[in-house]
Amino acid sequence: MAAVRIVIVAALLVLGCACGGATARPLVGAAGAKQPLQTSRPFNIAHRGSNGELPEETAVAYMRAIEEGADFIEADIAATKDGHLVCFHDMTLDDTTDVADHKEFAARRRTLEVQWANVTGFFITDFTLAELKTLRAKQRWSFREQSHNGISPIITFDEFINIALNAKRVVGIYPEMKSPVFVNQHVKWADGKKYEDKFIATLKKYGYGGKYMTKPWLEKPVFIQSFAPTSLIYAAGLTDLPKVFLIDDLTVRTEDTNQSYDEITSDEYLDYMKDYVVGIGPWKDTVVPPTKANRLATPTDLVAMAHARGLQVHPYTYRNENRFLHYNFRQDPYAEYDYWLNNVGVDGLFTDFPASLRRFQEWTTKTRN
Repeated sequence: MAAVRIVIVAALLVLGCACGGATARPLVGAAGAKQPLQTSRPFNIAHRGSNGELPEETAVAYMRAIEEGADFIEADIAATKDGHLVCFHDMTLDDTTDVADHKEFAARRRTLEVQWANVTGFFITDFTLAELKTLRAKQRWSFREQSHNGISPIITFDEFINIALNAKRVVGIYPEMKSPVFVNQHVKWADGKKYEDKFIATLKKYGYGGKYMTKPWLEKPVFIQSFAPTSLIYAAGLTDLPKVFLIDDLTVRTEDTNQSYDEITSDEYLDYMKDYVVGIGPWKDTVVPPTKANRLATPTDLVAMAHARGLQVHPYTYRNENRFLHYNFRQDPYAEYDYWLNNVGVDGLFTDFPASLRRFQEWTTKTRN
């Protein structure tokens, strides 16, 4: 019954936002009346919502994450053919929607270059917002719960923000400027603005502003993240909101500089980026590499390098399923949480299971007290 209830409530919320178009205003009361964001322990960042339970980047996944105690809800922000910003991770719709079942879109499938590789599929930039709203989300991973497939629509950046602002407590948002090079190549706005301009303008429209840990930021917390360092630098000229530099596998090239992440996690480059960002968001395998025997090896010096420059470290992504857990810790997610938070010393974790991380942090806080 709880699952049915959250689907119905989320559907009503999304319908209410959609009726107002992409510029719907938040229906929120005074931020001061809400329980504030917790800042005394590492942040619990719900990766694409509670996507371990529900299809990623949907209203139900974000509402479940808030219900489960996430400090921040995270979203990837893509753009539609007609210039609307939406919450969606991939540049193609194939893996997490029912687009293949829509015969009216069959001719849209094509091949394009995305971040140095040829990709074939139904590209989100070839669809208008109205067309995307006819699709329904599905679970990415076959080993996860499938009963919510075919129910939830894609939501806009505005609708995502409304979900956070309408929460009964202060909930932060953690949106990513997703594939900005690709988006700027394939989506053109009539006013000549870039994707990054539209992204920041949306945040400003809802009153987001202020440096990290200032009063305005604590009232409406947000981290802006991107794998593209040039986009973060450009955004720094538009807003003083805190930004996080995402880091992929060290062998991968950035989409905008053609440098490997190994090159741009050097001392010299971090010294340069620290003037524009408050933290880094590394793939967790670049922080603690796994062995072929499914154990975690010795941590790299990446956390120490970041902390030496006053930068936060928010690794991605922690998943609780056995196939992702390591033998060092008897495949016990709580033991791994303890390792990452207390041994490695990270300042936040992206997780597909925010309820699990919240329970661990509350249990360990009570134990220490």
